[in-house]
Amino acid sequence: MAICSGCGTAMADGSAFCGACGRAAGTASGAAATQSPAAGVGSPSSGAGLTMNLAAALSYALGAITGVLFLVLEPYKNDRYVRFHAMQSILYSVACVIVAIVWSLIWGLLVSIAGFWVLAVDVPLRLLLSLGLFGFWLFLMFQAYSQREYRIPWIGNIAAKQVH
Repeated sequence: MAICSGCGTAMADGSAFCGACGRAAGTASGAAATQSPAAGVGSPSSGAGLTMNLAAALSYALGAITGVLFLVLEPYKNDRYVRFHAMQSILYSVACVIVAIVWSLIWGLLVSIAGFWVLAVDVPLRLLLSLGLFGFWLFLMFQAYSQREYRIPWIGNIAAKQVH
């Protein structure tokens, strides 16, 4: 077994790249020269596990569930970047649930007042709203993976206060 000269992780014999840090085998500074200044966010924690930008992006994957997981899992709970995105994921998920509940209550009231023909308007609007929330969720994952601390208005400020 070979040892990576950059991060010290054991590599399989014949590997061209380190599986933990991505550095080419046999070079000590090959990848460091090409990384951007913000690349410290994406560096792996203690040589094993996910990079911090991937962990931040995955904190959005299952909403509040993965948000809570990344807030309590060991190497990630100490990283402010991952904690911010995990907290924002939790708050975004809660906000989506609240929007869905309020939407259902309003349209349920409208159906009881005006009749079932109102559902002809509700279904397309609900689909558009769901598509918009899904697209924004993908955008948040992309921003986290791209090492950007994108803040959702109001929610992002609350998340930033919680992680400090």
